[in-house]
Amino acid sequence: MKETPVMVGGGEMTIEQVVRVSRNYAEVDILPESVALMKRTRDYVEKLLDEQKVVYGLTTGFGKFSDTYISGKDVQTLQINLIRSHACGIGAPFPIEVVRAIMLLRVNALALGYSGIRPEVVLLLADMLNREVTPVIPEKGSLGASGDLAPLSHLALVLVGEGEAYYHGERLPGGQAMAMAGLVPVTLEAKEGLALINGTQVMTAVGTLACWDALNLANWADCAVSLTSEALFGVRDAFHASTHRIRPHPGQSRSAANIRALTSGSRLMTDQGEKRVQDAYSLRCAPQVHGASRDALAYIANKLEIEINSATDNPLIFVDEDRVISGGNFHGQPIALAMDHLSISAAELANISERRVERLVNPHLNESLPPFLTTNGGLESGFMIAQYAAAAVVSENKSLAHPASVDSIPSSGNQEDHVSMGTIGARKARQIVDNAYAVLAIELLCGAQAVDFRDPKLLGLGTTWLYEHCRELIPAVTVDRILSHDFEIIAEWMKRTNIAEAMSAVAVIQ
Repeated sequence: MKETPVMVGGGEMTIEQVVRVSRNYAEVDILPESVALMKRTRDYVEKLLDEQKVVYGLTTGFGKFSDTYISGKDVQTLQINLIRSHACGIGAPFPIEVVRAIMLLRVNALALGYSGIRPEVVLLLADMLNREVTPVIPEKGSLGASGDLAPLSHLALVLVGEGEAYYHGERLPGGQAMAMAGLVPVTLEAKEGLALINGTQVMTAVGTLACWDALNLANWADCAVSLTSEALFGVRDAFHASTHRIRPHPGQSRSAANIRALTSGSRLMTDQGEKRVQDAYSLRCAPQVHGASRDALAYIANKLEIEINSATDNPLIFVDEDRVISGGNFHGQPIALAMDHLSISAAELANISERRVERLVNPHLNESLPPFLTTNGGLESGFMIAQYAAAAVVSENKSLAHPASVDSIPSSGNQEDHVSMGTIGARKARQIVDNAYAVLAIELLCGAQAVDFRDPKLLGLGTTWLYEHCRELIPAVTVDRILSHDFEIIAEWMKRTNIAEAMSAVAVIQ
């Protein structure tokens, strides 16, 4: 079924709408009132040009050249030179879904009407989204403080018929992609090149998709620990509502409630003192650890939605106040800090998951399960190296989680003397989230394998659903085989499945 179009320009865009456009190819439509507002602001820009006012980005150079006056006859040359000279991206291109998110966020920010760009330029960018013309944007090269200048310049190149773009997935010269889509490139007028590249939309787009995936990951983490707990005869008392009511962090309470719902009806979970008084921390403290990440993700999502709906270029034009202000809304610090927080939060979900994998495979810790979950130990290794792989990815995450936002290298002749490195932070966070899915996939498969040695009929309502779906995708390991592909299948299933919606009929996951 075709996605409902996403309306752009009202200042109320959500993370979910970004996902719909970037991944599900929902079309975008700009609100008529936003088009009118952009036209009004552009008329004001034209008035300033007619009056030959000295305004940064309209009649001056950029950065260290902000005091260099540019005459009216050179404004078009100034804008195209800006785009070409700033297109200094390095490395592999962003995935198409990320670039689509970048394009959407740029349309949304410009449609707020503070940038002074002509409506037809923004409408063309929206048409590119709707007709699947996706600029090729290298991942690296942004300091995240003068806006995402380098990557956004690669986006802007395609608007003027240059650079490269994917058209329905095929990589082509930008002008050719536009022509095949029936689109006509524009000639940029005063302020428009700067309006297109001065903003935080790259770090925010990468961060938005990573945060969406991390929010889903938090639910999967509760699923994984539930299955592991049953496989290890976990003590259910640790998840009782009374404990979590008197330490009322919202995320902690939600995780505990999820585990209770998932294991409801289980005959594998035990009561306190039945087999032991208490479990190891990776089981017993899962609500506290998962919950802390949940609360962090709620904060991060809030910051992202504020940024999604913000005007972040420079200068900003306030028609009603008859004022043009050169400020610093392009500085990525709010997102940089949030991305470092996202990195740590997702890394911890993987960190504690790997510890549970170790408990499942270690014969000294796994409640009499076969060593490494194989019945023919010695001749076969079972899931021994699965734990190695999880440990390696967790260790990589620890390196990636070092904060990017604490670094700053001055640029533009020391005019731009403090930068956020927010785009680096967002890219690292995205990698950590992907790694975390891999670790949790390993835990789910180890948990399902362990349950095969118990009795799947004794599982709770939610964990029965989990076990059965894992087994639909991946059969039990009865003899040694290559496991890498199995992990990949489960991780991809997890990423594309909103587990709270999928399991709503058997367990209420929050």
